Amino acid sequence: MKHNPILILPFAIIFFIACTNSKVKKSNEESAYIFPKGEKIINENFTGTAYLEMLVKGDTLNDITVGNVTFAPGARTRWHSHPAGQILLVTDGVGYYQEKGQAKKILKKGDVVTCLPNVEHWHGASTDSGFVHLAISSNRKGSAKWLSPVDDVEYKN
Repeated sequence: MKHNPILILPFAIIFFIACTNSKVKKSNEESAYIFPKGEKIINENFTGTAYLEMLVKGDTLNDITVGNVTFAPGARTRWHSHPAGQILLVTDGVGYYQEKGQAKKILKKGDVVTCLPNVEHWHGASTDSGFVHLAISSNRKGSAKWLSPVDDVEYKN
């Protein structure tokens, strides 16, 4: 069976455009983040999949740390507190923040949360959206105190 090149050409063009658009979309998604996603967090302080890129590491001259934390949908921290407090700057997605004894707050791009010193809280992505924030802390008074996991009932309430 012989193929007519004139009939094949439109299908080849459509295929080429579809492949090109797919690559451009993927490239745009990867570059949509302000800071690198970082490495997958592998410890018991997070539930679900989360990534961390340390942008500023505290040292002897500056005790401030800045981490870019990327949460997959449903991922979250354990309950925890910071002796010197913490600031969260939301850069993408939809997430949650809750202090012990308070209602859960919904966070969106552009929101800023000030976590007071020694206040137990957790934060993470909503059930159906990824979530990215900068976590700014000071190690001047010690590191974070990690507490119990946020179970599914707490997370969904």
